Amino acid sequence: MSEQPESKTGVAVSRNRPGADIQVEDVVRLRKPHPCGSFDWRVVRVGADIGLRCLGCDHRVNLPRSEFERRFKNYIERPTHPESGA
Repeated sequence: MSEQPESKTGVAVSRNRPGADIQVEDVVRLRKPHPCGSFDWRVVRVGADIGLRCLGCDHRVNLPRSEFERRFKNYIERPTHPESGA
C-alpha cells in the first residue's frame, strides 16, 4: 500500500503540484478567482513566467512561476502532447 510522501515538517506533500511538467494548453484551476468570477485558466506560455488566459473573460496575465505554484489548485484538462523528437 503506497502512502503519500511527507515533507521534513511531517505535512503530506501533494502529488498534483505542477512543477516542471506544466505545458502550453493545459487548463488549470487557481485558488483565488479572477474578478470576473472564473477560477479556470488556460496556459498560453511556459518559462520563468507562466502566461495564463482566463476562461471566463479571455483576459491574459503573466504570473511568476513561484506565484503560479502557490496559487495552483489542480488540473482541469491535460491535453495529450506529442512527444518531442522522432
